[in-house]
Amino acid sequence: MAYSDRDRLIALAGIYQAVHCVVRIARQGSVDTAAVEPCLFSLFQVDADTVASVFGPPGAVSVGARQIVEQMTSQSERDMELTRYVITLIKLEQRLAARRDLLAAIRAGIDEATVMLERRSLLDPAIFAPIADLYAKTISSLQPRIMVRGEPLHLNNQDNQNRIRALLLAGIRSAMLWRQTGGSRWQILFGRRRLFGEAQAYLRQPAMHDQ
Repeated sequence: MAYSDRDRLIALAGIYQAVHCVVRIARQGSVDTAAVEPCLFSLFQVDADTVASVFGPPGAVSVGARQIVEQMTSQSERDMELTRYVITLIKLEQRLAARRDLLAAIRAGIDEATVMLERRSLLDPAIFAPIADLYAKTISSLQPRIMVRGEPLHLNNQDNQNRIRALLLAGIRSAMLWRQTGGSRWQILFGRRRLFGEAQAYLRQPAMHDQ
């Protein structure tokens, strides 16, 4: 299947959106659920018809696309910690791709969580908890490990820990999509103009809800 620049932009925006949510929770203790939902939704999309549908309705990763634009245009708005998380997730996904045992464990864990969705909402804490546990049992065994920084008050909260780990797993999911669509670190370094243009175009499209 041939993938477009828009497909790669959406996948990269998925990583940025997941990381943005992690940073907000770690620093402030909360984040807009409209930004969180597409990230978690993506974990349960195994056979999606298109890259965009992995995240839900049109404009689902607008928050991530906006982060890409800000990182590329404004020195004052750049958040180097966010960028480090993105790069680390891409590296972790590459390590994960070589571990069939961990991939199988993640798939089994997602299947179990999918059954729970029959009686619970997507953003129910009871859904975050097993996904967070799945992250701890699989991705946490890989290098480099992500050390999330923020306010101790927020980081010591169990619900926040679960949300952060679930979102990091969603970031891995997006990194996998980024690689599958032909994305690479070279494109981030040398294809910035093309990514920037696609991000702007994505943000101009009609969205089903304001993020």
